[in-house]
Amino acid sequence: MHTFLQLLIGGMSLGAVYALLALGFVVVFKAGGVVNFAHPALLMVGAYFTSRFSTADHFPFPLAVLMGVAIAVTLALVVERLLVRNVAGHAILAVSIMTIGVDVLVQTEITRRIGIDVLPMGDPWGSSVVTIVGLTVPQTRLIALAVSVVLIAAFLAWFRFSSWGVAMRATAEDPATASLMGIRRSRISATSWLIAGALAAIAGLFITVFPSPGLEPATAAVALRAFPAAIIGGLDSVGGAVVGGLVVGVTEALAQGYAEQLSPLGTGFHTVMPYLVMVLVLLARPTGLFGTKELHRV
Repeated sequence: MHTFLQLLIGGMSLGAVYALLALGFVVVFKAGGVVNFAHPALLMVGAYFTSRFSTADHFPFPLAVLMGVAIAVTLALVVERLLVRNVAGHAILAVSIMTIGVDVLVQTEITRRIGIDVLPMGDPWGSSVVTIVGLTVPQTRLIALAVSVVLIAAFLAWFRFSSWGVAMRATAEDPATASLMGIRRSRISATSWLIAGALAAIAGLFITVFPSPGLEPATAAVALRAFPAAIIGGLDSVGGAVVGGLVVGVTEALAQGYAEQLSPLGTGFHTVMPYLVMVLVLLARPTGLFGTKELHRV
């Protein structure tokens, strides 16, 4: 039970970070119907520049984080303005495929800059641990959980009560009618990409701090596990992104913690757990747990 509770706390904190990434997928999809496969690239860019500003340029850590987030947001807006906007009006599927190319280009450059090194993030928490009722938890996990909860709660409140949230829900429900009512879809799309870039950069920070060794090219594969989280919850459901992130984080942590018992399934089985859960959920509910069901006339 002690091991299970410790893994559960770690899985919830990891799942909260996955939820941030999944929210980025969802808001972009709701705004324009685009599946943004360049999301891991935004994470890598934010984490890389946070590490560089903090460790190489010796900026204060909070400032380094803000600058890393700003660069990731800038890249997201550049992609939306120069690429997505010009193609989205003609073929949504082509935009989603194009983001794969953007992801490959950006990650290739970041990988070239990193090389064979593992970049530390320069965070002030280090490898400190906290003991709570006999459970030893890395301090970074607790901070990641707290920050993620605050950001998710703030986003959900803004999405529910702000005029932008109303405009996004209207655009997702009926884009043509929303445009006729004076809602500027281009502004909704740009804001969604901005939010996605910021969430990806912040998630990148917590994915690369202890107990992770730091930022490395393989970090992008970790970020891609947030895509099953978005699918599990429902690609058009904001609340589903949170639930999906928690499901993926907890199942991955439990599979890794009980790796010895799962050894007949092969080493590193925890890395495929998010995709296994996604397949099982889609078999039962093709639109995800909270996704909108599509009706087809036959």
